[in-house]
Amino acid sequence: MDFKWLFKLRGDLSGKQKWILNICGLIFLLLLWIGVTSGEGPVLPKSIFPHPIRVLNAFGELYSNNELVMNLCKSIGLNLGGYIKAILYAIPIGFAIGLVPMFRGAFQKMVDAVRFLPLTALTGLFIIWFGIYVDAKINFLSFGIFIYLLPIVIQRIDEVDDVYLKTVHTLGASYWQTIKTVYFPAVVSRLSDDIRILTAISWTYIIVAETSADQGGIGSLIYRTGQRLGRIDITIACLIIILLIGVLQDKIFAYLDRKFFPYKYQAKDNFDTKNKLKTLSLFDAVWDYTFKILTWAFIVIYILFFVNEISPLIGDVKPLTYLFGDALWTIHVVFVLIFVYQLNTLYKKFIYKT
Repeated sequence: MDFKWLFKLRGDLSGKQKWILNICGLIFLLLLWIGVTSGEGPVLPKSIFPHPIRVLNAFGELYSNNELVMNLCKSIGLNLGGYIKAILYAIPIGFAIGLVPMFRGAFQKMVDAVRFLPLTALTGLFIIWFGIYVDAKINFLSFGIFIYLLPIVIQRIDEVDDVYLKTVHTLGASYWQTIKTVYFPAVVSRLSDDIRILTAISWTYIIVAETSADQGGIGSLIYRTGQRLGRIDITIACLIIILLIGVLQDKIFAYLDRKFFPYKYQAKDNFDTKNKLKTLSLFDAVWDYTFKILTWAFIVIYILFFVNEISPLIGDVKPLTYLFGDALWTIHVVFVLIFVYQLNTLYKKFIYKT
């Protein structure tokens, strides 16, 4: 059997090969973990790195004794809030600097320089400006995303192909029509991939944001239960949860990318390998179908919980307020956008065509 394909420089892997290698990699790391933490005198002492069984038991402890679901939902609310604000600020400001020479000349160098600010050193300023509660945490996370996203928006504007610009100019397009029909679609379609990459930034700084004024959250849980009490197993369990959420978040962004920019995934028989279009795998197709069903299920659940917030149907318990706290507005914004999009899709499908 020929195994040269395993070591071919920049060789392509089929979907099946990727899955097999992914599983083998996970099994290898798990066995390595078990190997260095097992026995009477393990390579890594249990006080430094716990056995996988201890970490597995820590998940149950987090759920039963530390309100894992509530803390997780609060962190998700903060992350969504940070992303919503960062995107709302970065896109218009980036377009202004990228398109208007006066703004580019005045602010381009500052935009490039601000990326070197150490964000952890700014926590004191955000506490002074916004207090120690949810507003400060969301603004801190949004700023952390914003300073990386803004230069990317400007860069994507510079990368718009001149062919499209010359075409709309030939057709007599105004400045606004050029922005609307060329710059905005071209920039946003590429920006979706950049936003996926930047997903990790908000989780990177979640511990820094949540340790001020302990109001819950997975970062606060790591600091309070894991580090202060010396529970390394709980710390690792929380980190694994963050990794899983990050993977899920990445899949959601990938689904939205396929939904809003389907032309990036169009199949092509003849193409230049250097400009290969993205292809939709069987897993992606199954995930898309599952996501559609889950979207409507979550919309129904959200509506029931939202009605319960206004007029209690299940007693005095308000699940949304309990789970998300002061970051609840981010969930409202997300579900309003989802609901509007779904209604628009149904309108185009059943009414507009008729």
